[in-house]
Amino acid sequence: MRKHPTDCTLPPEIFGLHFSSLSEREVATLIGTTFRSEQEGVGLIITPNIQHISLMQHNQKFVQACRHAAILTCDGFPLLYYAKMRGQKIAGRVTGRGIVADLMARPDLLARHRIFMVLDSERTVAAAREWAQRHGLQDKIAFAVPPYGFENDPEYASHLASSIRHHQITLLFMGVGAPRSEIFVDQYRDVLPPCWALCIGQALLVALGLTPQPPPLVQKLNVEWLWRIALEPRRLLTRYIYSAWGFLFAVFKDMRQRG
Repeated sequence: MRKHPTDCTLPPEIFGLHFSSLSEREVATLIGTTFRSEQEGVGLIITPNIQHISLMQHNQKFVQACRHAAILTCDGFPLLYYAKMRGQKIAGRVTGRGIVADLMARPDLLARHRIFMVLDSERTVAAAREWAQRHGLQDKIAFAVPPYGFENDPEYASHLASSIRHHQITLLFMGVGAPRSEIFVDQYRDVLPPCWALCIGQALLVALGLTPQPPPLVQKLNVEWLWRIALEPRRLLTRYIYSAWGFLFAVFKDMRQRG
């Protein structure tokens, strides 16, 4: 993983990874005010939670993407607490939702960039396009809605990466969920233009008002996972149970490896 210029020393690894000490505001400001050079290439930003750590146990491509990321943050509280316990210098929780909300609240920063959004549906594209028009950014943003499993279709994925490069973008939003977004960016980083690549899953749906924002009390009590399950119980309950067990197994294995 590329060392961030503001990090003086690297803390001990957890799960073979180093996590950034930057806050949500600092990550958003870095994205909005800096540009990646050809030499730096793609700056992949991933905001892992317990689901990500669970996925890493059986998906080597996802592991490599996380290891190659320019910035990794602790999204979920269980991950945050474990990272602090293991000596990672982390100020607090940094979510994809928070980074996106901060960026979209400052369209003046986004106006400096050429942007590409890879989204989950035409409904999301329509909402993003409407948002861009309200803020005078319609000429700076392009969109794509890839089919499910696109990251495993070399012909389509290569075409998408070439299309993104053709637009000469400096900021890429990947909104199709983990691990598809992260794997795609990592595998096609040599095709993609130098840019910040923000893998934020469903965060754009919240920012665009397509998914309800968790109430303040839910956020204060750190039970946003319960809020998400209440919204989509059939889709998320089994996934969260599986992820929780996978995360606990990963913690146990990580602690054993570190002796």
